[in-house]
Amino acid sequence: MNKFQPQPGFVVQAFRFALDPNASQEAALRSHCGAARAAYNWAVGWVTASWWQRRAEETYGIPEESLTEWRPWSLPSLRKAFNAAKHTDPRFAPWWEENSKEAYNTGLANASAAFDNYAKSKNGKRRGKRMGAPRFKPKRKARLACRFTTGTIRVDTDGRQVTLPRLGTIRTHEPTGSLLACIQAQTARILSATVRHERGRWFASFQVEVKRDLERVARPDVAVGIDLGVKTLAVMADSTGEIRTVVNPGHYDAARKQLRHASRIVSRRQGPDRRTGRKPSRRWEKANAQRNKVHHRVANLREDALHKLTTSVAAEYGTVVVEDLNVAGMVKNRRLAPRIADAGFGEIRRQLTYKTRQRHATRLVVADRWYPSSKTCSACGAVKAKLPLHMRTYECDVCGLVTDRDDNAALNLAALAAAAATGTGVAGDQDTTVVVSKPRGADRKTRATRPRRKAEAGRAGGATLPHQRQTEARDRTQAEALTLW
Repeated sequence: MNKFQPQPGFVVQAFRFALDPNASQEAALRSHCGAARAAYNWAVGWVTASWWQRRAEETYGIPEESLTEWRPWSLPSLRKAFNAAKHTDPRFAPWWEENSKEAYNTGLANASAAFDNYAKSKNGKRRGKRMGAPRFKPKRKARLACRFTTGTIRVDTDGRQVTLPRLGTIRTHEPTGSLLACIQAQTARILSATVRHERGRWFASFQVEVKRDLERVARPDVAVGIDLGVKTLAVMADSTGEIRTVVNPGHYDAARKQLRHASRIVSRRQGPDRRTGRKPSRRWEKANAQRNKVHHRVANLREDALHKLTTSVAAEYGTVVVEDLNVAGMVKNRRLAPRIADAGFGEIRRQLTYKTRQRHATRLVVADRWYPSSKTCSACGAVKAKLPLHMRTYECDVCGLVTDRDDNAALNLAALAAAAATGTGVAGDQDTTVVVSKPRGADRKTRATRPRRKAEAGRAGGATLPHQRQTEARDRTQAEALTLW
């Protein structure tokens, strides 16, 4: 059995603990993360070198059968090539023995996954935004992370230390009793560990296979509809007619004055300049650290509030109905983007997805993006043709209902659960998506886009622009590689 496939009654769960490394341990952590980045860049360069070599050979008229062979990007192939090159390559030969082999394996695995995602996206087998070819990771922007899958990975019995390969024993900033109790009870098994630097701290995340018993919810026969908003974070209406409102904490707005003050201090210090090679001053680094500390505190407060909200909802209701919001399109509105990002609409749905499935085996219904929850009357079912965003009160023209706009939308979402009920609320009925085509008369309208004038002229005259020819040549070269591998 694959160790990453949990056994019946077990789930794969992450336990994350903040670390307190000393100076030498922090240097070792940064060295391992830098080794992972270097291995990733080597793999990207090694694979793409054959692409450009074949392209150059084609310009000399070399026949297809005599061109340089395509280099594979599977993880075993990358490992074999890297092990042969690390002894002679000047980029690795002096220092590669200082780090664990897991550091280099992390970079190679990430490169292999990046090429796989690019190939699937190119061939139309991957959903979402189209992905480009993997690129090199610069040192100043790369995220510091390293994953360990073999070696000594354990949580020490004192509950305040963890042990990782080559890094040794590192003290944790918080107690590890939650994971240690499961391990001592033989109900958990550590699969891997990942060290990561984020929000100004080092964290160790353990991927653990844990035996978890499903918890019965407080109201298994009640469905709740959740309408997310900016001013009011969530309006929850259940199938019994009860309506609850969750006020948006607005952590970012509360910290804006403090951020303005911290940013003003940073702007008056001598910062880095990549164009001239100027390095930042000590006072700039100190002021920038204080500003980042405010950002990190806002992020931590937001994460804590969202976890408390989703945990309480998942533990109370047997069916939860949420909307499929187009968050990526909503944040394009520059006036609402900061508040939408601060609310965390996508994170709420993500947390509800795994908490309803793994902890309580309840049902999560995702309403279609085009379902008119705000325009539909919750009393008679009439649908308004238009309902501008500034109108916060819903007035029905048929039955005369007058209610709050968000309350009306939440009631419609709660009623949608009864229409989508196809099972008994067990694990097999998870993640039901209600697809509504022309819901209650509403139609999907797509705005037509006008092509650019240069592109229009090029198509009309049968000519292509220089940058278009260069892009087409690169796509043909990469498409050939994807066809063969």
